[in-house]
Amino acid sequence: MSFSTEIKNELARIMPEKECCQLAEIAGFLRVSGSIRLAGGGKFRVVITTDNPAVARHYKKLIKEYFQVETELSIGEASALRKGHSYILTIGPEMRSESILRETGILMIRQGKNYISDGIYDGIIRTKCCRKAYMRGMFLGTGTISDPLKSYHLEYVCDSEVLAKDLRHLIRTFDDLSAKIVPRKDKFIVYMKNSQYISDTLAIMGAHSGVLQFEDVKIQKGLVSEAVRITNCDNANTDRTLDASQRQVEAIKKIQAIGGLDSLSEKLRELALLRLYNPEASLTQLGEMMSPPLKKSGVNNRMKRILDFAARL
Repeated sequence: MSFSTEIKNELARIMPEKECCQLAEIAGFLRVSGSIRLAGGGKFRVVITTDNPAVARHYKKLIKEYFQVETELSIGEASALRKGHSYILTIGPEMRSESILRETGILMIRQGKNYISDGIYDGIIRTKCCRKAYMRGMFLGTGTISDPLKSYHLEYVCDSEVLAKDLRHLIRTFDDLSAKIVPRKDKFIVYMKNSQYISDTLAIMGAHSGVLQFEDVKIQKGLVSEAVRITNCDNANTDRTLDASQRQVEAIKKIQAIGGLDSLSEKLRELALLRLYNPEASLTQLGEMMSPPLKKSGVNNRMKRILDFAARL
């Protein structure tokens, strides 16, 4: 089961207590998952499609709870791009489909004529709790989230630019939360890649178990990233130490080749011999081997004098 499916299954178990939130969630889901078909005589039939059985059961129950109508549930084959089945909820004229469309802000009237709105009806999202419910409904209808082990990406697929902009505005009504829009074929994608935004969005929608799982993965990835950074830093320091040691050994061998070690003072000669026999030792370790022991800065100063001597040869 994908992480996205786990999140939807968790959200599908939430039953809003307030009637206003029930309506807002239904409206958000219908906006992206419902289609309107003519049923003859100027009447409408609403067909709602989802590929998640838990989501289908949830909205069958929620619509009955709020509108007191029993939707018809049927199962069909999923689209060519998906595996499994599709779950179809149908609301016919006898189930007050027109009233439902009007109350959810989808079917509007202008100059005495009906028209289908393509944005979010402001009257449904006046309160913060209703905005949360609307976001949850839209996510259950068209949202996806990547497995955080692979990447951080949450998106909503919208049929129109107007709806995408309305959703982005809704998201921005929450403190420190933002989203971007990008066109994709004939759709408009509202998305976020910031891990904190995604975590906050999951919490806003009510996926609290999902938030814990998401944050746990973030912590694990952060620890791995820090371990890799420290390892790379240590490796880089080791490489620099070995490169410096190699240059020092070559310089000392150059002095030794012409019998020049005796030309060095006793202290410099002691350090030169220690370096020859301990090419992988750090300056600190060389200082500890000397008699008396010498600090790193002192060893470094003596080594510079040895290198300068070799350079003059």
